[in-house]
Amino acid sequence: MRKYFGTDGIRGKANTHPMTAEVALKVAMAAGLMFSNGGHRSRVVIGKDTRLSGYMLENAMVAGFTSVGLDVFLLGPLPTPAVAMLTRSLRADLGVMISASHNPFADNGIKFFGPDGFKLSDEIELEIETLLESDLAPRLAGSHELGRAKRIDGAQQRYIEFAKRALPRDMSLEGMRIVVDCANGAAYKVAPDALWELGAEVISIGVNPDGYNINKDCGSTSTDALSRKVHEVRADIGIALDGDADRVIIVDERGQVVDGDQLMAVVAESWHAAGRLSAPGIVATIMSNLGLERFLAGKGLSLARTKVGDRYVVEHMRSHGFNVGGEQSGHLVLSDYATTGDGLIAAMQILACVREEGRPVSEVCAKFTPVPQVLKNVRYRGGAPLENDSVKTAIDAGRDRLGSSGRLVIRPSGTEPLIRVMAEGDDAALVNEVVDEIVDVVARSAA
Repeated sequence: MRKYFGTDGIRGKANTHPMTAEVALKVAMAAGLMFSNGGHRSRVVIGKDTRLSGYMLENAMVAGFTSVGLDVFLLGPLPTPAVAMLTRSLRADLGVMISASHNPFADNGIKFFGPDGFKLSDEIELEIETLLESDLAPRLAGSHELGRAKRIDGAQQRYIEFAKRALPRDMSLEGMRIVVDCANGAAYKVAPDALWELGAEVISIGVNPDGYNINKDCGSTSTDALSRKVHEVRADIGIALDGDADRVIIVDERGQVVDGDQLMAVVAESWHAAGRLSAPGIVATIMSNLGLERFLAGKGLSLARTKVGDRYVVEHMRSHGFNVGGEQSGHLVLSDYATTGDGLIAAMQILACVREEGRPVSEVCAKFTPVPQVLKNVRYRGGAPLENDSVKTAIDAGRDRLGSSGRLVIRPSGTEPLIRVMAEGDDAALVNEVVDEIVDVVARSAA
């Protein structure tokens, strides 16, 4: 069992275990030792979002990496996918993103990327954990072998050019009015600039980070402000990113939200028609709507499902030859362009489809009618509620009631002390009843 790493790196409340400066220091030392390459001067790139605690964790990790002899390139606030891209582009041995993604400002996290730009496997993360709990003092660099740290100029411009290349070469966004909500997070400069440089009229919100307001009433997890702004300025489309910009949610011209499942359907259909799919289907998680699966089947395409977490989607894509995958929450992984979820790259693909079809977003992005789906969370303090016999009985009964025309997914969150209860099926009343019954039993067990 891993003690530090969860579904997406290490995450927790800033300045409490494990998100302390001390742990960040040791994690950097351990990861630095693992990814040191004796053949050359090893280097690591570090990016972050706009949280107040990013300063503390960034400096602690710089100390850790330099103490074991790695040179550090500091990128400043930049989207997670930009860090993945620059890890490869700068020929670094390791990439680090300091972010808690869509979580509130009080949380923070650490994500690692290998030299190939992909997130680390569970096995490598476990090796890092084992190493950081060992005595690292004998392995510190000598006085003459300490690493250096420097800030990299032009990182934002490099990512902007990278993102712009995701739009077809002969296509412009001229004449489009776009509202982009950057969640007061890592993309607050690069996303509006990239869209403007492609010719769009850009109205930006969520672009005034103060260290505390990341994801607060804005971004992909809170789209009301974006919907209102789209209505107010009569925009063609609204684009909502999350705090580290690896997710995107779209709002159509009427202010209606388009989730990741619909966006995957748009891309899958477009790329299938253009012969761009590298395999006859896409990859999503157990949380994606049954309606998406039925839509794809109607096109002769498959839907492979994985555990929740975009890195599990990526792992399946890599091992089975898929080039489109994602999550309902808005992680879209398009491996022709990026090694991880990239909200801006995904938005470019949707914009390209809208441009090509010459129809409103509300028509282009309504590919299927979602099956009624209900997701509720139960918070718990400790223990293993899912091991309780009464909980197991309730789950079995729920599955029997839904039968073959529905799905039931019960899982602990990988980032918070929550049990997530999700059910879907053609009968909305039944789906609600099943979820409420299981939530009630889990809540009593977790009390």
